[in-house]
Amino acid sequence: MGRYHAILFDMDGTLLDTLTDMQDAVNHVLAAHGLPLRTLEEVRRFVGNGAGPLIHRALPEGYPQEQKVLAEYRAYYQAHNCIRTCPYPGIPELLEQLRQRGLKLAVVSNKPDETTRTLAARFFPGLAALGQRDGIPSKPAPEMVWSAMEQLGVDAQHALYVGDSEVDVEMAHRAGLPLAAVAWGFRGRALLEQAGARCIVDTVPELLAVAAE
Repeated sequence: MGRYHAILFDMDGTLLDTLTDMQDAVNHVLAAHGLPLRTLEEVRRFVGNGAGPLIHRALPEGYPQEQKVLAEYRAYYQAHNCIRTCPYPGIPELLEQLRQRGLKLAVVSNKPDETTRTLAARFFPGLAALGQRDGIPSKPAPEMVWSAMEQLGVDAQHALYVGDSEVDVEMAHRAGLPLAAVAWGFRGRALLEQAGARCIVDTVPELLAVAAE
């Protein structure tokens, strides 16, 4: 085994292209309240910090029923999160190759824990999954990834975090973890560079090479 004993992955924009289903769920609840709908590019900018910030950003400023809309979004998205969502090309094969090399794998997401586990079980059976739960702050706070590392029995010296956003860059820094940032996700290479990511990969084979160091 090489430098890393475990690889921890973000979900949205890293393993799964979930953006269209999230846009559909956002617009479903906005339409139900007679509010303006959001474009795919707007939703792309809004995601990354979890469902609460996503809905806050999607709503008109000061909207009085934000918590009601958030609850409706969570329920609708949980029931409709696999309509067009799919893994990025090469991701299932990557995970299998990493397993064959003896690496421990997990996903750590700002999605609600139930949704994170549902998607992981559907697309990546056997992959440990940890989502946002009450009492644990969302990324970029490091507590979620520390919890995942404890479950896997690894320390920061032997774990790599893989993500696609400035949230992941900050979280990895705060957690004391090396980061491999993927340019195929929701933010792209330029924004990752601006956020201070030092290791940015453009393809799955590049990511495999980093993870297998």
